[in-house]
Amino acid sequence: MDKEMLRDFIAGRTEKCRVLVVGDVMLDKYYYGEVSRISPEAPVPINHVVRTKETLGGAANVAHNLALLGCRPFLAGFVGDDYHCRSLTDKLTARGIDFRGLVPTDAPTTTKIRVIGGHQQMMRLDFEDTSPMEDIYEERLHRYVEQKLEESLDAVILSDYGKGVCTEHTCRYVIGKCHEQGVPVVVDPKGPVWGKYAEADYITPNLKEINEVLLEPIRNKDDQVERAARYIIRKFRIKNVVATRSECGLSLVQPEDVKHIPTKAQEVFDVSGAGDTVIAVFALGLAGGLHPKDSAYLANLAASVVVAKLGTYAVSREELLAIL
Repeated sequence: MDKEMLRDFIAGRTEKCRVLVVGDVMLDKYYYGEVSRISPEAPVPINHVVRTKETLGGAANVAHNLALLGCRPFLAGFVGDDYHCRSLTDKLTARGIDFRGLVPTDAPTTTKIRVIGGHQQMMRLDFEDTSPMEDIYEERLHRYVEQKLEESLDAVILSDYGKGVCTEHTCRYVIGKCHEQGVPVVVDPKGPVWGKYAEADYITPNLKEINEVLLEPIRNKDDQVERAARYIIRKFRIKNVVATRSECGLSLVQPEDVKHIPTKAQEVFDVSGAGDTVIAVFALGLAGGLHPKDSAYLANLAASVVVAKLGTYAVSREELLAIL
């Protein structure tokens, strides 16, 4: 592992990488408070809110990771005409993320509101509509993807959170168009229907997601993860698997090779957003011409930073250079 080469890449070569993120964009909102009494109106705790936070979530968090590492990402997905969309686009603008691929629809902007009392999540409120989008919206999304490919891209990420963007039609369209231009596609999957990701170059499931597509669940052991990944390669015709394994690190399984990369132990272990970081850093490495093993090594390092933080978090270039 040439760490000096990886440092040079992160420090000065990521600006040249053009990566498109297609997927379910979200706004994550947090209300942090203190609970000291029960409401007289109903037997529920009263949370005295002391601070609030809004962050980019889902596919938008993937783009955020890319932006913080110096890449100029492009973001495509669906949003609504509402306050949450305006808050989302303000944050994208502030981070230099090109969001001209966001298609306005009649559905609400996907938003997740978490109410935290002390150090415990008390409630989550979801604003979303996961029903199929009208063809006109999907066609606009497809036209944007084709336009960006014609302008030149180095990698495309499909960030599937099951909120309506990554339909079978869209996944097959994006993968097909990318391969016509020789652009690698990296998929973060959701749900048990992986046939729609057929021919993707890489897929980045966690252990829970892997078990959803197996007949019998596996444990977090090297040999079992490798066998499961090879089953996925055969069954779904996906070229390579990057399995994220929480405290056990990451495994890159290719048709003729496998690399298990252990992680660093952390005092705090919160996997929120770690999958977004892994796919962003891995795809960025591919976009920059790194070997897949080097890209996986960087992705695993970046994830070790994220899991040491509470809540959704995007790793910065400085943090990744420091841990390198």
